[in-house]
Amino acid sequence: MFLANHVSWADIYALNSILPLQFIAKSDINHWPILGYLVRKSGTIFINRSNRKDTSRIVETTTERLIAGGNVGFFPEGTTTDGTSLAHFKSSLVQAAINANAQLRPVAISYPLANGGINTEMAYAGETTLGESMMHVLKQKQPMVELHFLTPIDAQSANRQTLTDLAYKGIASALKL
Repeated sequence: MFLANHVSWADIYALNSILPLQFIAKSDINHWPILGYLVRKSGTIFINRSNRKDTSRIVETTTERLIAGGNVGFFPEGTTTDGTSLAHFKSSLVQAAINANAQLRPVAISYPLANGGINTEMAYAGETTLGESMMHVLKQKQPMVELHFLTPIDAQSANRQTLTDLAYKGIASALKL
């Protein structure tokens, strides 16, 4: 089970360029033009965030996919940031890794500038619309992404909150936040 900080819609494509992942995503994305179609075709597991009971269904589905040998990814922040900070990580979906006896594999995602700064133009955060974000990304000449695959965490070593905290600390350290 891969978990990463979340900056942009481009995060999914960056991660999938390295390894095939089925993502857990909010159900709203299912209805987005073009991107919705693409994420449906990749086997995305959609969660209805307005229904708290849906979490147990997602944990069960994710557990099954992990036991079957699938790679599942999610963004425990539950939202995006501009890349200069991390939001609180939610722990409930980490239960699937515990149930499946799978490793947690934290990934730190950053969009650096050539001068060493953070490329906040890659972010899909705040009041930015999807269309605006896409235009910001497409206008860039050579945007860069860095994916830092961190040391795996044994899901049997602690409870889900502790595991989530370990992943958060690792990602924060890798991003120097």
